[in-house]
Amino acid sequence: MYELSSAGYCRVSEITLRYGISAGDRSAIEGITTSSGYFTEKEVRLALSVFDETMASPESSYRYLLAEVDDKVVGYACWGKDEQSDSSYELYWIAVDEAYRAHGIGKRLLHAVEESIHRLSPGGQLFIETSGRDQYYPTRNFYERQGYIKAAWLDDYFSPGDARVIYSKRL
Repeated sequence: MYELSSAGYCRVSEITLRYGISAGDRSAIEGITTSSGYFTEKEVRLALSVFDETMASPESSYRYLLAEVDDKVVGYACWGKDEQSDSSYELYWIAVDEAYRAHGIGKRLLHAVEESIHRLSPGGQLFIETSGRDQYYPTRNFYERQGYIKAAWLDDYFSPGDARVIYSKRL
């Protein structure tokens, strides 16, 4: 159940996590990535491309976890195994609809992804990449609060002034 506050944010009381995706989830993924204000149009298109690839191929290595409130998808995570490694995984996307932030949804998604990976590969690692731009300070802080260590900071990786920051955590 949720209530809309006067500031336009939702108060969330019950979150359901659902593994896997269906065709009807595409518009929710697009809305979530667009609402965040963090992802560029190119990144939103990439997120949808990964979604489409996953829907088209049951053998896809991408895995999805969706967070729902009252049967509405309000957040998601997408991850997969690094095929070049025996025990390393990558978190490709984690995003929560702007109106549903600050309710622990991102934390629940991340912890559920970690638990899934740990069941598959105890002692494996999860790697997460993000931007070094100032706008992403809260994102980097979130990962660090969840026990991730900064494994690399690659200056000017995405563009001049935009570093690629890689976090890791042994699960």
